[in-house]
Amino acid sequence: MKSLESGKSTLVSVENITPFGIWLFVNGKEYFLTYEDYPWFRDRTIAEIHNVVLLHGRHLYWPDLDVDLEIDNLENPGKYPLKSKSKPKHNKKARRRVD
Repeated sequence: MKSLESGKSTLVSVENITPFGIWLFVNGKEYFLTYEDYPWFRDRTIAEIHNVVLLHGRHLYWPDLDVDLEIDNLENPGKYPLKSKSKPKHNKKARRRVD
């Protein structure tokens, strides 16, 4: 997260991480990034997701994840029809058997 000079508001912050996606607050607007649309954030650590910076006022970058997103992608998803084809990682924890 990168802040402006002392006493000014935060440019970008991760507001919440849910089982369905992450909530971002950027330049006074809130965005929800689902894991279905943005699978790079699934199964990542809280620290990795929170380490985000806003570059040039319109470009989000997660250095620990090597993920780049333009704010326009979030505001106008119809302009960007291509979706990630990466498969979500499945948790291989043993399942408890219910009789």
